[in-house]
Amino acid sequence: MERVVLVTGASGGVGLALCRRLLGEDGRIHLCLACRNTQKAETTRDLVLQEFPAAQVSTVEVDLGNLASVLRAAQELRCRFQRLDFVYLNAGIMPNPHVNFKALWKGLLTGRLLHMLTTAEGVMTQTDRLNGDGLQEVFTTNLFGHFILIRQLESLLCGNEKPSRLIWTSSSNARESAFSLADYQHAKGQESYSSSKYATDLTSVVLNRKFNKQGLYSSVVCPGLVMSNMTFRILPVFLWVLLMPIMFLIRFFAKTYTLTPYNGAEAHVWLFKQKPEYLDPLVKYHSCTSGLGKNYVEPRKLDVDEETAEKFFQKLLELEEKTLEKYNDLLD
Repeated sequence: MERVVLVTGASGGVGLALCRRLLGEDGRIHLCLACRNTQKAETTRDLVLQEFPAAQVSTVEVDLGNLASVLRAAQELRCRFQRLDFVYLNAGIMPNPHVNFKALWKGLLTGRLLHMLTTAEGVMTQTDRLNGDGLQEVFTTNLFGHFILIRQLESLLCGNEKPSRLIWTSSSNARESAFSLADYQHAKGQESYSSSKYATDLTSVVLNRKFNKQGLYSSVVCPGLVMSNMTFRILPVFLWVLLMPIMFLIRFFAKTYTLTPYNGAEAHVWLFKQKPEYLDPLVKYHSCTSGLGKNYVEPRKLDVDEETAEKFFQKLLELEEKTLEKYNDLLD
């Protein structure tokens, strides 16, 4: 039987490039595009089918920042499929980004500029807000919505003849210093994106510990710096155009400047071809591009404390129980 692959955030950027590359690797897969609204999903499906007219491509509407939408999507997927082989947890947001140019100047003077440009440490801030469920929007969209989705899809992911895979899109911006167990939704800070991506790394570690014996494996990847709708919101487009030649030069020193969505999907596609039993659960797989444009994958140890990861996972379970109480009609 063909493998079933679900991709969230499939309508653009790394998600769309990933879909195209996966079909290029194996045209027999059933690809399910998970997008925020039906129009985006159908438009994306048409784009993919123009390139791969014989492909099996379906869609599901899911807004990861809306728990009711997540639960409805999970219901639909359980009715439609008997199993899921791959779930790429790729959807994410970075609302109202701001660049601290003073910090960049200081980094130039102290010799930390390259590090800051590759990790955005001390450079990027965001203004978050509450969603309709009373949760922080970035935390919910980037992590908790995905967490609820896979919890609702456990029957399709566990106990199959072959292992199933969860592949999370994390970031080099995932930093412990931006995360706090006491404020894991990052309601009080200004680095909600970094916090949510560090929380993603923590979650993946515990998922492996709890589900590997049931045939479910989790990995995290970093697509590098990719020029997408998300990054174009950070600076005006004309500035990005002016900066592009410099960014190609930086690539000789900073291999995570992948720049294009195609390059950014390198680690996602590489994991598609690996046996999960042989992968290190404490590693993040980075998409890299050399100065001459060659793509490759670089594994790097996750900067996570496993005890913190376990405590955070328990907090996710408690939040799940609390928030889903009002959605009994959408639960089996």
